[in-house]
Amino acid sequence: MDNKHKQFEALVRACSSDLYRYAYWLCKQSSLAEDLVQEACLRAWKSLHTLQDVVSARAWLMTIVRNEFYRHCKKNKRLVQDWDEHIDNQLSMSSYQKDAATDIMALRQAIEQLPGEYRELLVLQVDGGFSGDEMAEITGISRNTVMTRVFRARQKLRSILEIPEIKKVDLS
Repeated sequence: MDNKHKQFEALVRACSSDLYRYAYWLCKQSSLAEDLVQEACLRAWKSLHTLQDVVSARAWLMTIVRNEFYRHCKKNKRLVQDWDEHIDNQLSMSSYQKDAATDIMALRQAIEQLPGEYRELLVLQVDGGFSGDEMAEITGISRNTVMTRVFRARQKLRSILEIPEIKKVDLS
């Protein structure tokens, strides 16, 4: 196994959980998310020579996952989430798990109400842990636009969830 192959394998191993979470967030289906990540890794391997900066490899891979999702949607006219599976999971949970699941479901529903341009960036930042520069690279928009949209996404989310804004108190 040559050095290039080992480096690529290490990169994919390091990023695989982030790639899967992002793919799952995009498509809401476990098996499809796995397929998207697999296809993205295959495309990344084939175009590894185009990667100019190793530091931005994670963002590069996320962009490929995103493009794979769009390619899939174009082919299949976006699949609908399987709600029966969700209902079965809800029925088999304890009351504590149901409360947590209800909170998570409310948060997910609130996030889904955000405009797409805000929603994707919020998920990339919160779930993916990406910086403004990385999100700009993934989405192809400027860093300033990214940060403005993330700020607005948080404001809208706070409004949707009816969470009051915390005011700073001067203790001096």
